[in-house]
Amino acid sequence: MQNLTLKNGLRVLLNPIKGTDTVTALIFVRIGSRYESLSMNGVSHFVEHLMFKGTQRRPNTQKITRALDAIGAEFNAFTSKCITGYYVKSDRKALPLSLDILSDMLFNSKFDEKEINRERGVVVEEIKLYRENPIHHVEDLIEEALFDGHVLGRNVVGTYKTITEMSREEIYKYYKSNYSPSNMLLVVSGNIDSHVRVIIEKYFGRKKSEKDRRAKFELFVDRKDSKLAPHVRIQTKKTEQIQITIGFPSYGFDDDRNIALSLLSIVLGGNMSSRLFIQVRERRGLAYRVGTDMEAYEDVGYFIVRAGLDQKRLQLAMKTIMNELRSVARLGITNEELKDAKTFLHGQVAIQMEDSFHQAEWYAKQQMFHRCMKSPHAFLKQIDSQTASDIKRVAKEVINFSRMGIGVVGPYKNREEFLKKAGIKK
Repeated sequence: MQNLTLKNGLRVLLNPIKGTDTVTALIFVRIGSRYESLSMNGVSHFVEHLMFKGTQRRPNTQKITRALDAIGAEFNAFTSKCITGYYVKSDRKALPLSLDILSDMLFNSKFDEKEINRERGVVVEEIKLYRENPIHHVEDLIEEALFDGHVLGRNVVGTYKTITEMSREEIYKYYKSNYSPSNMLLVVSGNIDSHVRVIIEKYFGRKKSEKDRRAKFELFVDRKDSKLAPHVRIQTKKTEQIQITIGFPSYGFDDDRNIALSLLSIVLGGNMSSRLFIQVRERRGLAYRVGTDMEAYEDVGYFIVRAGLDQKRLQLAMKTIMNELRSVARLGITNEELKDAKTFLHGQVAIQMEDSFHQAEWYAKQQMFHRCMKSPHAFLKQIDSQTASDIKRVAKEVINFSRMGIGVVGPYKNREEFLKKAGIKK
């Protein structure tokens, strides 16, 4: 792993990988929806779309996509609450073209008003897609419940109102303030040699950094115990299968307790031998889909259980899930469960690290959000050092029902009706 910074402030990581003919170029821009004002909600994601709408050299979407399709590349972009990312994965011989196109998009996009107005319709349809898909929308609802009133509770893609009303001037100003080389990180991962530095300097070194006008974000202040718990967000929708997500606030990116939490997540709902999968699906047939997940931002994170449930058996399903949560918070996990979770995680990391994109993403997140950069090997050593006592301590801290949030998509008019039918006491 080689780490360097160009004169314009762009940070670069070079990650050579033996035994592959591919290379991934991944750019992280440190900007996402948590940096946005209420009236500009969704602008980070909107800008991501507009990066593909044409530059002076490649004046429209087709010129960009055809050039990448012609070399058989995989390419895409994504926006989260903390970052916006762009990547191209290609044959190693095509790396110069990949870097050329990425730099052209990021630094020379035209922001043509006709294209912006056309793309508003595309983003509005994307908003509808997520809202009308219960599996997707329930994850937005749990964040609204856990981060009630905070920017982290807002949707990354924005709202109909913000997307249709933000002006071209506002969008472009936001882009100019944040898409500066000094606010970016480039990772090149795969079959690379010493010439890659020259290519990077050619395409990324000439752009000057703007004066630092980067957006700031508001830290999340944990509300601790609340008499209103559980905080519930409901989308009232006639559906036979209810989508439910139960969540608890947890730890920020750089908190070492996430190591134990990841193992807890595996034991509870991370695979087909997990507690929730066995109890909810296999033994009682209450759900097809049930599992756990976790997310982390700079200052806070969350741990969730999600399931698709038969509304007629909602109370039994919720009782079963809650019992498993209470049990693990009170008693922890067994040494055998811990051993299995560790070997499972070893296997998953090994599979992911075979791919140049996943290695690029790993090191990009490490560099951008952590005090010190860990290799996958160092991460797994930390995993191996965890004890059952560590897992129990974290389970007790995180699974605190006075801080619980619930997101629901189902035929319920309000919080009180859902809690009554779910058998949950206020």
